Amino acid sequence: QVVLVEAGGGLVQAGGSLRLPCAAFMRTVSSLTMGWFRQAPEKERAFVAASDWSGASTLYTDSVKGRFAISRDNTKNPMWLQMNSLKPEDTAVYYCAADNEAYRAVLLAAENYYGRWGPGTQVTVSS
Repeated sequence: QVVLVEAGGGLVQAGGSLRLPCAAFMRTVSSLTMGWFRQAPEKERAFVAASDWSGASTLYTDSVKGRFAISRDNTKNPMWLQMNSLKPEDTAVYYCAADNEAYRAVLLAAENYYGRWGPGTQVTVSS
């Protein structure tokens, strides 16, 4: 059982930055792909970014490429999502998630592959 906890959300002006940590309380988390998803008001939850178990490979949704960066160091906790040049359309609840399968060879954006989720942290970007 993985317990994930996000933090770092808040209110920021457009163009600003936030850094979201995701703390994972499970010894085997270092073998799992970790991802970030977000859910905007009245919209379905959507993929944002993922890092494979080693941190060597990452995947981003097109709308955040060049602005967001996911990072992890398996010798440390937590995993991070650095968000720069924030836009009002980035406003959402951000969720950290862990893959169901250890050492998965490919990065996947579909949320059904992620079986453990944090409670979420609210990010609001004002215009």
